[in-house]
Amino acid sequence: MTTPRVVAVVVTYEPDDEPLWALLERLGEQCTAVVVVDNGSAARPVDACERAGAELIALPTNEGIAAAQNRGIARSVDLAADFVLLSDQDSLPADDMVARLLEGYATASASDAPVAGVGPASADSRAASGEMVYVARRWGPRRAGPQDTRTDGLVEVAFLIASGCLIPADVLERVGTMNGGWFIDHIDLEWGLRARRAGYRLFAAPAAHLSHQLGERVTKVPGRSQLVHVQSVPRTYYMTRNTVLLVRSGLLRPAWRLGYLVWLAKYLAFNSVFVAPRWERIRLMSHGVADGIRGVTGPLHR
Repeated sequence: MTTPRVVAVVVTYEPDDEPLWALLERLGEQCTAVVVVDNGSAARPVDACERAGAELIALPTNEGIAAAQNRGIARSVDLAADFVLLSDQDSLPADDMVARLLEGYATASASDAPVAGVGPASADSRAASGEMVYVARRWGPRRAGPQDTRTDGLVEVAFLIASGCLIPADVLERVGTMNGGWFIDHIDLEWGLRARRAGYRLFAAPAAHLSHQLGERVTKVPGRSQLVHVQSVPRTYYMTRNTVLLVRSGLLRPAWRLGYLVWLAKYLAFNSVFVAPRWERIRLMSHGVADGIRGVTGPLHR
């Protein structure tokens, strides 16, 4: 049997050299090729790419993670990839992650419905915040529990976090690539919803592991046992705007639209009360709500 050609696409923005090199080395050991798309960093990650034997595509400005992923996907097609493996710069896969994902894809493909992607069990390396595997519930995606693991060891999920996600190249042709207009945040969720609407299924392979840092830091909120991921100030604009765009997109069932509106209210309250600089966050989130209602996309213009 021919070994599938897996091309890893890593998006970077002002990365630290040594952690990036470690990531590229790990991916290079498991993939056919590694393509790094740098989003306009002041210092290009040339050294880390050369040391790891990765190809570097240097964008002149920050075009957003979705557009950068699409650049890498296009290059993967040029390299005759059977699968595209997406990765953020702040991730580190286990040394057998790709093999486990391919095994999971083969298992999932034995079912009737076509498979759009398989992802690992991601966990934040900074704290024991639990695995980031999300299944469909009544009011929206929620963290998976032991009862969600199927007899074949897989978990059918509502969407896959982009970092570590293995996608067949032909699925990207049918479903389409990432939504560049959203720039960053909810990109993977929106793509997963499109794939599921097109009749595909998404799976997590708990045997595949990825260490991944989500947001700038994690913090504890009074009255909540699970740690909360804190994003940078500009990201509050994108998360707010894109949540409104998501609710208006037509991709969500009615209960999920309500669930995301409730989630957005909590997000606005959390960033307004618990995270500095509060007034700057409030200003950007208000701007995000207004732009989401108006259907504005693209980068934030301050």
